[in-house]
Amino acid sequence: MLEGQQVPVFIIGHKNPDTDSICSAIAYENLKNTLFGGGYVAGRAGQINQETQYVLKFFQTPAPLYIEDVMTEVRDIEIRKTKGVSGDISLKKAWNMMRELDVVTLPITSDTGKLSGLITIGDIATAYMDVYDNSILSTANTSYKNILETLEAEMIVGDQEAVFNKGEVVIAAANPDVMEDYIHQGDMVILGNRYESQLCAIEMEAACIVVCMEAKVSQTIQKLAEERGCSIIVTPYDTFTAARMINQSMPIEYFMKRNHLTTFHLSDKTEDIKEVMGKLRHRDFPVLDARDNYVGMISRRNLINLRKKQLILVDHNESSQTVDGIENAHILEIIDHHRIGTLETLEPVLFRNQPLGCTATIIYQMYRENNIEIPHNIAGLLMAAIISDTLMFRSPTCTAVDKDAARELSKICGVEIEEFAVDMFGAGSDLSSREPKDIFEQDLKRFEVGDTRFTVSQINSMNSIELQEIKEKIVPYLEEIFPSLNVNMAFVMLTNIVKESTELLCFGEKAEEVVRDSFRLHDDMERVILKGLVSRKKQLIPSLVSILQQ
Repeated sequence: MLEGQQVPVFIIGHKNPDTDSICSAIAYENLKNTLFGGGYVAGRAGQINQETQYVLKFFQTPAPLYIEDVMTEVRDIEIRKTKGVSGDISLKKAWNMMRELDVVTLPITSDTGKLSGLITIGDIATAYMDVYDNSILSTANTSYKNILETLEAEMIVGDQEAVFNKGEVVIAAANPDVMEDYIHQGDMVILGNRYESQLCAIEMEAACIVVCMEAKVSQTIQKLAEERGCSIIVTPYDTFTAARMINQSMPIEYFMKRNHLTTFHLSDKTEDIKEVMGKLRHRDFPVLDARDNYVGMISRRNLINLRKKQLILVDHNESSQTVDGIENAHILEIIDHHRIGTLETLEPVLFRNQPLGCTATIIYQMYRENNIEIPHNIAGLLMAAIISDTLMFRSPTCTAVDKDAARELSKICGVEIEEFAVDMFGAGSDLSSREPKDIFEQDLKRFEVGDTRFTVSQINSMNSIELQEIKEKIVPYLEEIFPSLNVNMAFVMLTNIVKESTELLCFGEKAEEVVRDSFRLHDDMERVILKGLVSRKKQLIPSLVSILQQ
């Protein structure tokens, strides 16, 4: 989910996106947001090729958001916004907050929002039930403010912002002459209304006396305490209750877990955190943002109502071509012009598939059907997509509908088709300086027919010399990396747009045999030249699939 926004619907094309895939996603985003007021985001599942970069730059349109995968992340979980607390609050206050919020874990955060530690109901119960010595209150650096809050008391002498950090807690139940043996300098003495006991504690240099039952403290005692630097606290509780409750005033930072905390980040994949949660018996886990600031808490039960990423797929419906993690996403729509592929959905979806030369033509129709005006840049993108996918109307996939759409879009954006096409294809075919890997993957698609997996990469150019240079680069590269592709066959289409022909490079043990059978070629052909073949979708793939299915 995009931080600070509603859950978006991503409109995304296939991996190794071409101009149609990118431009259709952008145009459909604009249409959807115009119709429904927002919430739709154009995405891409790969790097943008040179041709598409030229188109986006020409029509001054930013590239879609790069989406590496659509696996669910921690940000897609309903995160409980339990507010972080300061480490100096008392155990009692933390306990009351947990009961009020109905939680078992409180996050302790710093002033800058960083996670300092965690405290659980179990930690508080342990702190309360464990037998500590009577110096624990000072060891924990307990503030007088916490003591006052816990005992519902009033400080009549002293500074409530001070800290009790030296001495023991003593109950003055004996006579003053006996008290002298066990009251030491810096102690906190819990006592009643006996003047002699109060006087003795002050004279023994106690740091504080806690007077119970709201007993009145004489002016003489108050003045003496002030002179000796002894604080006086008056509580309505009796001695037993005050003694029992005073340890609840200790700060939670003394008991919190601060080391080896198991935390998750918003970008962590839920598949990964499930495993961690399964191994640990914690009820709650803190979530941090990219800057390690505390965000909220999640638990195992939060995974039940996980929000899957919502997608609209354009220009493809093959599972092998979709963005990674598609099995974890919720597909809402598919807009495409290819054959019906292998993609399956759990629920019915809006599936618009038309036998046209370009997905952009379908998007253009949808603008017209909804009576939505097409902005100039969007018209330019749709026109460029049609020109690209139909090879400027030379592809057999091109229909009269595509041509009419492109011409109408040309009028809207004010760009002449033929002149723009030459520049666009020229930018896209300028591959001589690029690495073989980039050339091969620029327009690569994967297919599965039964148990056979194969890839088809297409490189279009208006220059025969450039295609030859590309061939000299790509053949040794494919021969080297073919075993790592995890496919049975790989094909590279070197398509000459002007001559309307393709030289097909074949890799894999049975690749050439399948091609010869598909196009009835002679066995002694040194090169596979397919005249009139320029379309991967309508000419090459159907022929290969027909042979592979036999």
